[in-house]
Amino acid sequence: MAFFKSLGLTSSLPVIDGNGVFLRVPRMADFEEWAALRGASREFLTPWEPVWPEDDLTRGAFRRRIRRYERDLHEESGYAFLVFSKNDRAMLGGATLTNLRRGAAQAGSLGYWMGQTHAGKGYMSAAIGALVPFAHSMLRLRRIEAACLLSNTASIRLLEKMNFAREGTARQYLSIAGHWQDHLLFARLASDPLPAQTPPNG
Repeated sequence: MAFFKSLGLTSSLPVIDGNGVFLRVPRMADFEEWAALRGASREFLTPWEPVWPEDDLTRGAFRRRIRRYERDLHEESGYAFLVFSKNDRAMLGGATLTNLRRGAAQAGSLGYWMGQTHAGKGYMSAAIGALVPFAHSMLRLRRIEAACLLSNTASIRLLEKMNFAREGTARQYLSIAGHWQDHLLFARLASDPLPAQTPPNG
């Protein structure tokens, strides 16, 4: 954790405060709410994600997930967060910064998901609006990258709203829903402005 020590942070990431939302690292106590939200949103999420393992919503699989997040944090290669509403502290979704590269690159990849009942209400815009400054300032990432399926119009609108610029199309970039699929590539720089934040309408 040398990098976080150099920033004066503890071994646990701080809670990230946003407009109507907050983000924090997952913990085992989140399992039941996480599994319920993911399970209820399965048909909504699976067209945009890699194939779920058969045991994905079990406590054992969640424990392995937490251990992987902790390893990534220890190695400073990735940072996982859950997104919660400030109003009722309900879990809304999740966001990750992965594949961090240091040295000459100073870059990382953004990923996110939102529970079906919370989608389209501005929560993820608020979450990314909070996570981006954290990534650029606290993690010192010069560049944040993202990718989405060409048919994912909601994600395209979200990324463009957050001033991610299109950089092209990558052929068979990721295996989504069991098939290698082309993705649109986006990125934003630390020097790119963030749009004015508006409260979620949930």
